[in-house]
Amino acid sequence: MHTKTIKELSTLLQAKKISATELATLFLDRIAQSDLNAFLHVDRALTLQQAARADQRLASGDVTPLTGIPIAHKDLFVTRDWRTTAGSRMLENYTSPFDATVVELFNAAGTVTLGKLNCDEFAMGSANENSYFGAVKNPWDKTAVPGGSSGGSAAAIAARLAPAATATDTGGSIRQPASLCGVTGIKPTYGSVSRYGMIAFASSLDQGGPIAKTAEDCGLLLNAMTAFDERDSTCLERPKEDFTRSLNENLQGLRIGVPREFFGAGLAADVEQAVRAALREYEKLGATLVDISLPKTELSIPVYYVIAPAEASSNLSRFDGVRYGHRAADYKDLADMYQKSRAEGFGDEVKRRILVGAYVLSHGYYDAYYLQAQKIRRLIAQEFQRALTGPERQCDVIMGPVSPTVAWDLGDKTDDPVANYLADIFTLSTSLAGLPGMSIPCGFGQGEKNARRPVGLQIIGNYYEEARLLNVAHQYQQATDWHLRTPA
Repeated sequence: MHTKTIKELSTLLQAKKISATELATLFLDRIAQSDLNAFLHVDRALTLQQAARADQRLASGDVTPLTGIPIAHKDLFVTRDWRTTAGSRMLENYTSPFDATVVELFNAAGTVTLGKLNCDEFAMGSANENSYFGAVKNPWDKTAVPGGSSGGSAAAIAARLAPAATATDTGGSIRQPASLCGVTGIKPTYGSVSRYGMIAFASSLDQGGPIAKTAEDCGLLLNAMTAFDERDSTCLERPKEDFTRSLNENLQGLRIGVPREFFGAGLAADVEQAVRAALREYEKLGATLVDISLPKTELSIPVYYVIAPAEASSNLSRFDGVRYGHRAADYKDLADMYQKSRAEGFGDEVKRRILVGAYVLSHGYYDAYYLQAQKIRRLIAQEFQRALTGPERQCDVIMGPVSPTVAWDLGDKTDDPVANYLADIFTLSTSLAGLPGMSIPCGFGQGEKNARRPVGLQIIGNYYEEARLLNVAHQYQQATDWHLRTPA
């Protein structure tokens, strides 16, 4: 039962072949036996209460496609009943007085919350090793990282500890862990999913999205979690749509842009081989490959690591030991309390980014760094638009690798922050442009160790074209079985 998709589980629930309580119990038992450190807070009684309410809805016929489906939330979405820590000592014992909009929407759809998922502290990281509560292990190889910052979400789906999980993506934090754990994840167009109640890292980049087994499952989850929210000033007011509407359209005539910059130095040979094989499969499905260029791809790392820390330094200033969160036990005055509380409450990577952000926003450096980064960000977005729109339109979607390598060993890059940053080279530009992008499993690495570590294919589309991306991914998943493979 734990290997079934959301679509299959929904059919069984509505046919009364299994109850929401039985399904929740099955996954709770699996979570209790897991040693991956994917979950930070599980409350069996609360989960079974929600399952009982879902069973009542199922009995009355008041159902949605997600009624009774177990789901786990990244610990960046605040929840009233489960702790919300953002993976940080700063919020170690925090329980929110309200639910994030995303959580509200899933509750309204009748999902059953399994618990809160581990993540890099305040979503800052590419390996899920920056969590105050310890690193998450990759289910395919427990000596490897799962990717970050949504490593708990991706690991939980890969290990079949949950059929659905929420996640967030600031610079690739849905796509990269989905790739390294061999599952499906999609970052929708910036502003599609409300950020209300999603603890902020970089407000102009943060975006919620789902991780699941299949593209079809992700479409069902997106249907529930996208809605206009007046409480979020960046949330888009658009007509409600069904993201699964185009899943069964064939791919004849689809033009796939293949950026040459995604296949240069730094890309591991085994990752390139798996991605090239996936592109050949798309050709068999009727698509045409088009060589394109996105020359500013290499600038996405310096641009991102100026803009994101700048916004983080502002957003994290609210954690000062006064209103909520960690407060130092011993201090002399207010300034000392601020200093000690933040020094004790934040981890090394968070401090590093706050310092960088404060520096680039300081007098004399704002124009030289932050303003220049914003200008290049616009140029990066314009490159994508030239490829995807207008009279010069070259392609319908863009494809390439998600990560330059398969998952690396736990601890390999903890002493080298820049090496971690470089792992995001292929995902950052999409986030800077605010475009939708997703990762689907397309193979494994090579060699004795890498042969059990997954490779993901990245699919990027134009604004609001999530339905097309899901169709493109679904057709590939109908022709291949990478998404059905599970770790031992």
